[in-house]
Amino acid sequence: MIASINLTFVQIRFKMKKCYCWVLLSFLIISCSPNNVETDSSPETIFKSNNVDGCFAMLNNMNGKFSVYNLSRFRDSSFSPASTFKIVNSLIGLQTGNITNDSMQIKWDGVERSVPAWNKDLTMYEAFRVSSVPYYQEVARRIGKQTMQTWLDTLAYGNKKIGGPGDSFWLDNSLKIKPDEQLGLVKKLYFNELPFFKLNQEIVKRAMLFEDNANYKLSYKTGTALTETGKILIWVVGWIEENRHPYFFVLNFESDDLSISSGRQGITILKSILKKKGFFEGKL
Repeated sequence: MIASINLTFVQIRFKMKKCYCWVLLSFLIISCSPNNVETDSSPETIFKSNNVDGCFAMLNNMNGKFSVYNLSRFRDSSFSPASTFKIVNSLIGLQTGNITNDSMQIKWDGVERSVPAWNKDLTMYEAFRVSSVPYYQEVARRIGKQTMQTWLDTLAYGNKKIGGPGDSFWLDNSLKIKPDEQLGLVKKLYFNELPFFKLNQEIVKRAMLFEDNANYKLSYKTGTALTETGKILIWVVGWIEENRHPYFFVLNFESDDLSISSGRQGITILKSILKKKGFFEGKL
């Protein structure tokens, strides 16, 4: 049993543009029985060849089959969400009106940063896809710490902890989340089951779609952070669709190689794992 189904319905009242809305929220943690859980050792050689330590899990939505490499890390260990938190930051920003739509532009503050793509005015869609930290820090400041905390509590997002400033808690190891919980979040997002307007969930999903061709669609968000032990942490969370059928995945790994400064290696490892599983040919 990876996690038990625990459906809890909570009514949440929140103030938005001087009116109150009631949201009926159900929390679903992915349920796996002994008959549909498979220990998958195939990613091990890929992790070792890249000199990283991590976990990978995938849920086949059609038959409920669940495969996992490194179960204890997937189920029991918590990590900074890093830029995967942009999924939730976007949803909260849109829901509260602090992001009006994915074309909403935030002006560049003129500070030169190490990622050239951040050093200009960006829309939400652009900022999400280049994973702009300054853009989403400004969004978080506009949302406000108290409202952000309310939403973390509502979503039961990881340990729900905002430590220090309200514009960096997803980067400084105060907020932490398990890979298991990340997988549950993207599954609910795919089916518009999170407590946000459907339109807002569709906007975020549109930003997550990076590859779309005749054989498959690949949607994801990467994240990169520095752990308390000084290692680089990489996330890739999302789903791949073949023949209009979704498979949800979470990839999480650490490396001693501090030169890894983006999610590119995460995408490389993800694609190696997916290819080994037979994806990308439109046959699954």
